[in-house]
Amino acid sequence: MTPFSDVARAAYCPRQLYYARREDDRAVPADARARIDLAYRYPALADAPDATLRRLPIRRSPAAYRRNLDRLRERDDYDRLADPTRKRAFVSGKDCHGTVHKVLSPTAPTDDGPPVPTIVSPGEPPENGVWEPQSVRAVAAAKAVAWEREREVPRALVEYPSVGAVRDVRLTTRRKAAYRRALRAARAIDGPPSRVDDDRCTACDYREECGVGRRSFRSLLG
Repeated sequence: MTPFSDVARAAYCPRQLYYARREDDRAVPADARARIDLAYRYPALADAPDATLRRLPIRRSPAAYRRNLDRLRERDDYDRLADPTRKRAFVSGKDCHGTVHKVLSPTAPTDDGPPVPTIVSPGEPPENGVWEPQSVRAVAAAKAVAWEREREVPRALVEYPSVGAVRDVRLTTRRKAAYRRALRAARAIDGPPSRVDDDRCTACDYREECGVGRRSFRSLLG
């Protein structure tokens, strides 16, 4: 069974996944973990003074960060984001497994709405939507939760807590197709895939081993 992180890497670059699989330690770096942990502290952070926020690994000024959290509190699902039913849940589906940072359950016992899995990223969001690897990872998580619950899960969320932003990810036909391509690519790797040399390479930890030269992608994976 394929880990969520592997399909995310395969969506970015199969060759990067090949090198990552050769690593002895594939744990999330400490700085990324610190940013992910912010996703479980929204109520306290929303009212935190500047001095406290400056000591935290946020990616905005204290004033801008509080404004973003104020906008976050306007979401209908804010209470569930702040206090999710499940945290850091290991989920195993038909094809993939991994950690879902949050699972948001329906708002009331009588509500038969689907659960909403949430992936937390330590990085910056794009101007609109989410990055492709995060989209693929969100689809993988939604499919795994759907398999576990034996019901359709039509959407997921990607959180960027160091920015104070949350993005919705609908399981559209295009996104599900991208997930299937990444899953096939991850499963097919038994040697170094073809090298690429484009904008992706500027954000890759393995550029020196690979033979192209440019910066780090770990923060996008979460």
